[in-house]
Amino acid sequence: MDTVTIRLAISSAKLHEKATGELASQLALKANQLHHSIELPPQHIVPVLLNFILRYVDHVPEFMEAVEAIADEAGLGDYLEPILAITQEFFVQPPELLNGHEGLNAIMVEAYLAHRFIEEINDRFVSRYGSTLMPMDMTRSNLIIHHLIGEPFANQLDEAIHLIVDHLEQQEDVFSSAPFLRFFNSADDQDWSDRLNQWPCLVDMLSLNFSLNKIASRIVVH
Repeated sequence: MDTVTIRLAISSAKLHEKATGELASQLALKANQLHHSIELPPQHIVPVLLNFILRYVDHVPEFMEAVEAIADEAGLGDYLEPILAITQEFFVQPPELLNGHEGLNAIMVEAYLAHRFIEEINDRFVSRYGSTLMPMDMTRSNLIIHHLIGEPFANQLDEAIHLIVDHLEQQEDVFSSAPFLRFFNSADDQDWSDRLNQWPCLVDMLSLNFSLNKIASRIVVH
């Protein structure tokens, strides 16, 4: 797994945004048009949203490294490798849907694909086994990014994720391999708790709390 390439892409996007302010300009136009369920502070709206997006994007390689370490420790690296490979591919070889996007705007969409992919994988496991595969809940964060990306494009991205997971479920043994199911069925809440404590990026789960100019601001999805 190559998170170095992902981090370099993120760094390049941040430099692009610093030089152009492209995404900030788009956010300024969208701020008054966001879904009513997203509560924003009365001031500094664009910096709050940019800060949230940066945390959301940075979370992807951190999460991938944590999952790879936990999987290797449990002897499940081979079974989770297809999931991590697809997550990486969103950044290394983005789908054609992203043509025309660049800078932090593109990286935000790539991160959305990565987080929505993991969310959909977890949803499939809950449906099958009553529990998530990976201990992370990005649903609220994903909803916010969905609104920032805007429809119908965000809906197209969601549909692409469903197709990718359908294919993975049909072609790979990630969901049904005997070694994995033995581990998955034997792992209890304390096992996950111990692993979470080793990786703060999983414990945090993007709490969506910010502080701007010493005034606590919060983005909330009801």
